[in-house]
Amino acid sequence: MQSKFPQGIMFHHFHDKKKHPIGQGSISKDDFYRLIKYIGKKNILNAEEFLDKYIKNKLKNTDTTFTFDDTIRCQFDIALDVLESTKIKAFFFAYTSVYEGKSDNMELFRYFRLNFYDNINLFYKDYYKVIDFNLKKFFQKNQKEILIRKKKFPFYSIMDIKFRVLRDAMSPKDYHANMRKLFNLKKFDEKRYFNNIFLKKSDLKTIHKLGHKIGLHSHNHPISMEKISLKTQQNEFTLNQKKISEILGVHKSTINSMSHPYGAYNKDTLKILKKLNIKIGFKEHNYIDGSMKKINNSDLEIARENHANIMNKIS
Repeated sequence: MQSKFPQGIMFHHFHDKKKHPIGQGSISKDDFYRLIKYIGKKNILNAEEFLDKYIKNKLKNTDTTFTFDDTIRCQFDIALDVLESTKIKAFFFAYTSVYEGKSDNMELFRYFRLNFYDNINLFYKDYYKVIDFNLKKFFQKNQKEILIRKKKFPFYSIMDIKFRVLRDAMSPKDYHANMRKLFNLKKFDEKRYFNNIFLKKSDLKTIHKLGHKIGLHSHNHPISMEKISLKTQQNEFTLNQKKISEILGVHKSTINSMSHPYGAYNKDTLKILKKLNIKIGFKEHNYIDGSMKKINNSDLEIARENHANIMNKIS
């Protein structure tokens, strides 16, 4: 894989034949090996090396590093074995409310869709039944946004994109209420499955001891960080750094990397991260957006390619 700039590769979900089912954008252990071969092992830098070379301005355009977001259990169960066997040390960006028994509902909802429906379209069908919405009128009005998102995320189907546009137009309260209706319909007990979805503290410690780099991803994993007050953002990242340092038993100053949850941030976010001694931060995409002047716009806006886009090229 060749690029015109150094960047990270962003991973989220993995599947196997045991407890982690196939889902949108997920890959298997064999897929992961194929991706590494396609990129070229010589181009994949360990997390610490990538950070060090970035600080010294010594990265080559072909250099990349692996990043894992969202404190997800399948990364430990499936991806970690591949990383260890290929001697690749990656960034793992963890949000920490899961260690208080609270989770990002989006991850919980994803698990529900995959495990309680035979296919995603059956889920969409049930979801549209429980909402009071003129779907035809809404999708017609938002046709431009649907096409823009399809261009940005080609690995999603049009049905996937339409659902996400509708979801994002709703208030979180309404969306969550609709999902709870489906939980009741399917008799889904979220507490029963919590440990199947998220990394335990012991998992995070193991990843750290193996030499991977644990970084920030906020405490509560809010959807729209850029819309949150400076004080709330500060609490999100300060608490996140404190919790990770306590779990790993290291000084908080050594937690000096991060990725932006949902790719969302603003000038306040960047100021807060600088004060917390964060040396490198990764965004969600690899194109110039908004007021950016270049791809890797700053130390805290390093580009990433979604692994699903690379798998599409391989296939």
